[in-house]
Amino acid sequence: MNGAAPLRATTAEPSRGAARPGEPARTGPPAETVLRLRSVAVRFGAVHALAGVDLAVESGERVALVGANGSGKSTLLRVMHGLLKPSAGEVTPAAGGRQAMIFQRPHMMRASVQTNVALGLWLQGRRWRDASARALAALQQFGLAPLARRSARTLSGGQQQRLAIARACALAPNVLLLDEPTSSLDPHAKREVEALVTELVGQGLTIVFASHNLGQVKRLASRVVYLEQGRVLADLPVARFFNGPLPESAQQFLKGEL
Repeated sequence: MNGAAPLRATTAEPSRGAARPGEPARTGPPAETVLRLRSVAVRFGAVHALAGVDLAVESGERVALVGANGSGKSTLLRVMHGLLKPSAGEVTPAAGGRQAMIFQRPHMMRASVQTNVALGLWLQGRRWRDASARALAALQQFGLAPLARRSARTLSGGQQQRLAIARACALAPNVLLLDEPTSSLDPHAKREVEALVTELVGQGLTIVFASHNLGQVKRLASRVVYLEQGRVLADLPVARFFNGPLPESAQQFLKGEL
């Protein structure tokens, strides 16, 4: 199966930038490609973490990366964000594009909630007073302003994930990468984080996220990329991924057998 061509949307289906059934029709110019990978491979010694990955992400898409543990989802996100250099191939972001990444367990500095957000803005070159004011505005947007002076490390897991999203969005990215953003959260916190992501999508942000939660993929994604042993075996609109024919291993994954 690893040598087979990946299953992708056909030209008879809506293009990735086009409206899909149940979505409002889009107007204006075609969507911009904000991230492109060509023949990307990553090797760790004898282990091929990624092999021959070709992928293009368009502005406004909601791309879910799915697959069993070890399939390459996290590695792919790190390559997209420039945290890992490909062993082969190339990664091309949009000209002038800005992106941010949120990890499954985001790192919180030993500082206040507000300072955790302000520091990234300060490192961008803003004066500290301006960075602090922008940080507080971001905290208000995500319902965290009452916690601004608390130590970030004393927050609950759900609050820390919301803070990580606020910290990322304060930098005004146009692409947000999320690695299993709700896997360690309780159901209430998961719903809160999903609601935040849905709100960001409504504001036009492009989302690429890894998830084992297939219900979450159905709720959030417009497109699903299925990985196995570092290769893309399916790249389809979300409705077709869950209802159409798939490679055998992807069918087993959906059944919980992988």
